[in-house]
Amino acid sequence: MGEKRKLRLGTFLGGTGGNIASWRHPDAVADAAINLNYYKDLVEKAERAKLDLVFIGDGLYISEKSHPNFLNRFEPLTLLAALAGETSHIGLVATLSTTYSEPFNVARQFASIDHISNGRAGWNVVTSPLEKSALNFSKTEHPKHDLRYRIAEEFVQVTKGLWDSWEDDAFIRDKEKGIFFDPEKMHRLNHKGEFFSVEGPLNISRSKQGHPVIFQAGSSEAGKTLAAKVADAVFTNHESIAAAKEFYEDVKNRAVTFGRSRDQILIFPGVNIIVGETEAEAERKYEEIANLVDIDVALNYLGRYFNDIDFKQYPLDEPFPDLGDFGAEGWKSTTEKLKKLAKEENLTLRQVAQRVTTPKGGSTFIGTPVQIANTLQEWFEEGAADGFMICPSVLPNGLDDFIHYVLPILQERELFRTEYEHDTLRGNLGLPKPVNRYSKTKAKAST
Repeated sequence: MGEKRKLRLGTFLGGTGGNIASWRHPDAVADAAINLNYYKDLVEKAERAKLDLVFIGDGLYISEKSHPNFLNRFEPLTLLAALAGETSHIGLVATLSTTYSEPFNVARQFASIDHISNGRAGWNVVTSPLEKSALNFSKTEHPKHDLRYRIAEEFVQVTKGLWDSWEDDAFIRDKEKGIFFDPEKMHRLNHKGEFFSVEGPLNISRSKQGHPVIFQAGSSEAGKTLAAKVADAVFTNHESIAAAKEFYEDVKNRAVTFGRSRDQILIFPGVNIIVGETEAEAERKYEEIANLVDIDVALNYLGRYFNDIDFKQYPLDEPFPDLGDFGAEGWKSTTEKLKKLAKEENLTLRQVAQRVTTPKGGSTFIGTPVQIANTLQEWFEEGAADGFMICPSVLPNGLDDFIHYVLPILQERELFRTEYEHDTLRGNLGLPKPVNRYSKTKAKAST
């Protein structure tokens, strides 16, 4: 019999937490998003718990309506470099945009993080949903949704090609003979495509895990196709186990159509866990968080997904306004999901704003430790997830509670590790090291 399938677990570290008013919580560290010692403490805590990875998000445009954690925060790769020296096993994953970057720079940055961390880096590929991001990059127009994903696909393929610039044994470093490297094992990419022209080679070698792990977070049709083609893992979000199972099968099947196996791509739904020793305590914690959010703040936050529309112009307690396709070129899958939810459940504008800022139900699991563990196990065993991204409403409390109350139950049930199996992110996720394309070509030629 094969080894029992294990859950993969990561956590999203976004300043004071996911809730827009999390900074107001009595236990929150108000300057968390620019507090290095705070991040060090969280990551060390996650590593002691044997989590697979920590994830740092990012965005390229802010306004007065942005989440407070977004207004004043570290650039993610700089933060990963600082955290790499504080840890030894946990994966370090960050967001970087394909719409407002260049493949050579991105390949070099993530390869450097991969070396600094000794094979624990991961890149969350995003296309940047906020339309006004263009204004910060000397652009007059934000590319349309499907165009951004076409750019992203070529971008990732170029980046992967650059990561293979050097075969694993290219650097000889023979001092006596004066041979630093084998020129036959250095390769120029010479890519000329629709969006990018890149000669190469990259000026850094492959790392211990070959390539940084590729994550992708889009759930639109274009996003799912991109994930199926290039991603090792997918961050997603769902309102029910049924929707999660449908997404899981869809992406896995798409991967197979592109010549990959189902096991080559892992699905990580994001879940917000609010746990108490009793159901009443868990509900009290939820209400405490929900009561932090002012309705005007909630409306502003909702407007962020719809290109900063001013929702205050609409009646609060009447049905959510009919916006047609408005917002579709930004957070396409999110805005479509919100409009569908409002229509199906006949929600008012106030209710939609509250659902966005302090969700209840769906991917927010509220209950006792056993109830939470049962739900995670159900999603895992029913084919809705390979693992989960724990996205606490409030940090550090949400992560502390998950580690203290829920994780031991998952370990007792042999659903999650008690020790790391490997020292690379790929190894701990059960993903193979990619074979260098040039070594593979030579191997084929010799057979």
